[in-house]
Amino acid sequence: MFELVKAGGWLMLPIIACSVVALAIIVERFWSLQQRRVNPRQLVVQIWQMIQAGQLTEDRLRQVRDGSPLGRVLAAGLINMGHTRDVMKEAIEETGRHVAHDLERFLNTLGTIAAITPLLGLLGTVVGMIQVFSVITDVGVGSPGELAGGISQALITTAAGISVAVPSLIFHRYFRGRVDELVLEMEMESIKLVEVIHGEREAAGA
Repeated sequence: MFELVKAGGWLMLPIIACSVVALAIIVERFWSLQQRRVNPRQLVVQIWQMIQAGQLTEDRLRQVRDGSPLGRVLAAGLINMGHTRDVMKEAIEETGRHVAHDLERFLNTLGTIAAITPLLGLLGTVVGMIQVFSVITDVGVGSPGELAGGISQALITTAAGISVAVPSLIFHRYFRGRVDELVLEMEMESIKLVEVIHGEREAAGA
């Protein structure tokens, strides 16, 4: 492996750095975007039960807000549940935009890595071919060993760039879809809470 990196030249260093960053983002996003961490099941039902039992204290509300992204959104509505339905929805929507932005954290970086690593590989190809032509200019085509160095650099950097870009792009698209799915679920749960509190929906159907 070290020999391949060495043969690829200095452009292998940023490609390797991109691969390490991409792997760290992928692992972190898989951990952070789990269903149970973002949208805990039955949270609206639990909140309604606390309201009915008169147990929704400031401490309980803080626990709901800090427990998950969905809890943060619902807590924004609960703080304003004494106001009209529209005010409650506006508070939820405003917080929801911030939460959705947080769920997309690092995805732009992952997308950037997917875009630039093939370009770094292409740059390595260009540098390698320049080296080949320099050798031809200096010693002619009678030195296969000298020519092989530039050609191997061109091929290795291209392969490395594509190898990093493909999984980065796949996971970037996957996490984008995952965030959209989670945000949609969050919106549905928020609507349930608003409708239950304002008597437009039966609690049993929450």
